[in-house]
Amino acid sequence: MQIAIELINAIALEAGKGILEVYNNPNADFQTTLKSDDSPLTAADRVSHHIIVDALREAYPSIPIISEEGRDIPYEDRKDWEYFWCVDPLDGTKEFIKRNGEFTVNIALIHIDKPVLGVIYVPVRNVLYYAGENDGSWKQSDDGTVTALKVTKPADNWISVGSRSHASEEDEKVLAGYPVVSSISVGSSLKFCMIAEGKAQIYYRHGPTMEWDTAAGHAIANYSGAKVTRPDGEPFLYNKVSLLNGSFLCVVA
Repeated sequence: MQIAIELINAIALEAGKGILEVYNNPNADFQTTLKSDDSPLTAADRVSHHIIVDALREAYPSIPIISEEGRDIPYEDRKDWEYFWCVDPLDGTKEFIKRNGEFTVNIALIHIDKPVLGVIYVPVRNVLYYAGENDGSWKQSDDGTVTALKVTKPADNWISVGSRSHASEEDEKVLAGYPVVSSISVGSSLKFCMIAEGKAQIYYRHGPTMEWDTAAGHAIANYSGAKVTRPDGEPFLYNKVSLLNGSFLCVVA
């Protein structure tokens, strides 16, 4: 299927603008509510969701969409999908509420059970990461400069990257098997991007995430030379019976 990644990039940027209108409003209380899993939902999540879903439906009406803010699609209805969009309109809502800038817009295209396109936009920094299975991984900086992304794999002195909000003792056990000498904590899907651009070599996540949390970052890391697998080395797949992910490892290949 032919997808214009430039269009997906533009959709992500437009969603980011919508988020920043809320984020930069000094009078905004973010209208925070709690979803069924007790994770926060803000007005910015809803604005971004509608921008992305409306644009994708107009451009690609035949491709179904799973979004964090519109996720209740039974497995029986989606089990035979060949392609679908996997969208997190605002990844890192906790970081958004903390106002630390470490939140992203995530859009991925899944083919069968693997991400074949991923776009991550960082609104506060105006930085765009994007990747496709035939195009590699790329970063567009605030000044418009575009650079190819490639992992770095030193013999030792690895850097691990982990969650700012979800650190785990299990992380230390897994990382002990690699030549890790320091670690960085970062919010949202930026952890995948740091590996893709060579700033870290390993990211282990113990505990639950959802498919829309990982799909875009998975693609960007994968097409820059990293691997995303289950801890046992088996493939990390999408459109599962449950959209809840198990533990995973992203490591330079």
